[in-house]
Amino acid sequence: MIYLDNGATTFPKPAGVINSVGNTLRNYGANPGRGGHRLAMKASELLYDARKNVADFFGVEDSSNVIFTLNCTTSLNMVIKGILKKGDHVIISSYEHNAALRPLEKLKEKGITYSVAEVFEKDNEKTLASFREQIRPNTRLLVCTYASNVFGIKVPVERICALCHQYGILTCVDAAQAAGIVPIDLSDSSIDYLCIAGHKGLYGPMGTGALIVNCDTIPDTFIEGGTGSNSASSEQPEILPDRFESGTGNLSGVVGMSNGVNFVRSRGQLNLYNREMQLIQRAYKALSKLDKVILYTEYPDMDYYVPVLSFNIKDMDSETVSQILSSRFNIATRAGLHCAPLAHTTKGTLDIGTVRVVPSAFTTLNDINSLISAVCNIK
Repeated sequence: MIYLDNGATTFPKPAGVINSVGNTLRNYGANPGRGGHRLAMKASELLYDARKNVADFFGVEDSSNVIFTLNCTTSLNMVIKGILKKGDHVIISSYEHNAALRPLEKLKEKGITYSVAEVFEKDNEKTLASFREQIRPNTRLLVCTYASNVFGIKVPVERICALCHQYGILTCVDAAQAAGIVPIDLSDSSIDYLCIAGHKGLYGPMGTGALIVNCDTIPDTFIEGGTGSNSASSEQPEILPDRFESGTGNLSGVVGMSNGVNFVRSRGQLNLYNREMQLIQRAYKALSKLDKVILYTEYPDMDYYVPVLSFNIKDMDSETVSQILSSRFNIATRAGLHCAPLAHTTKGTLDIGTVRVVPSAFTTLNDINSLISAVCNIK
């Protein structure tokens, strides 16, 4: 199969990731931080090394600020529900995923409000002005995607976060579609909370993610329970990462995620980004010449986009197109609304969805040419 659904999860996984997961399960399956025997100590060492590796990759000096989670959605919920109180206001972008939108809708019940700032494609100044207009005296938090998971449009998050800091507003960035693809350095950044998925651009297993705390304001706990530390106390520990890592974690997955980071580092993050953008540009140029194919963005480049492309074929449902690509041409794409109704509302595709194409490090030019040929055949 030609796999172009890497926006959902990257596949295949690098050999180093697969081997590290298997090795951990075979040889180091003890519970880290829950015992003093040799295997438990080794498991703790593996967990520490993985945490340090992820911290180094994102420019975090103190690795204890890296909180391992189930996925990016969990990380976003931890921040949103751990920071906001009754009467607070939140700003989000017009491209937010349901991972941010649904928690905020739920919090309306507690007197928390949010407003949506419009993102203007390839116009950072207008986008910045749009976010500035949404700031209120009670604005407590910005929650903003780094890049749209549907259309690949990058949001100027660093500038928006710097603007928010001028008003004392905390900032939370959803980097699910950017981490591992776009270089992110928190050592000199106005991002307070970075939420990442381990299974996408970092090539780790599904069920992995992280919340990176990059400020002194620590969210309230999302869950409480055993941490292996300070067990005599009935109170949840204050120290990081213990405060947020209650219960037994996914050690093999975390080790796999760390080895995914190693894979990205070895290939060169900018090299991967450039190569995948070239593949998307090839697809864009070819599809833009087909009279019945609809594209929704301007020509994608690295300044304003990540390697994600959405399209439709006129008078055909996106789900039908994706199903034909799979059944007749053995090409995997993602169709529908991609859990991002705000993005589709922005682009006018809420009723029809789109067919989404996302390459990875393992996607070839022949794969993209096969897609182009298949779309020509379908239309």
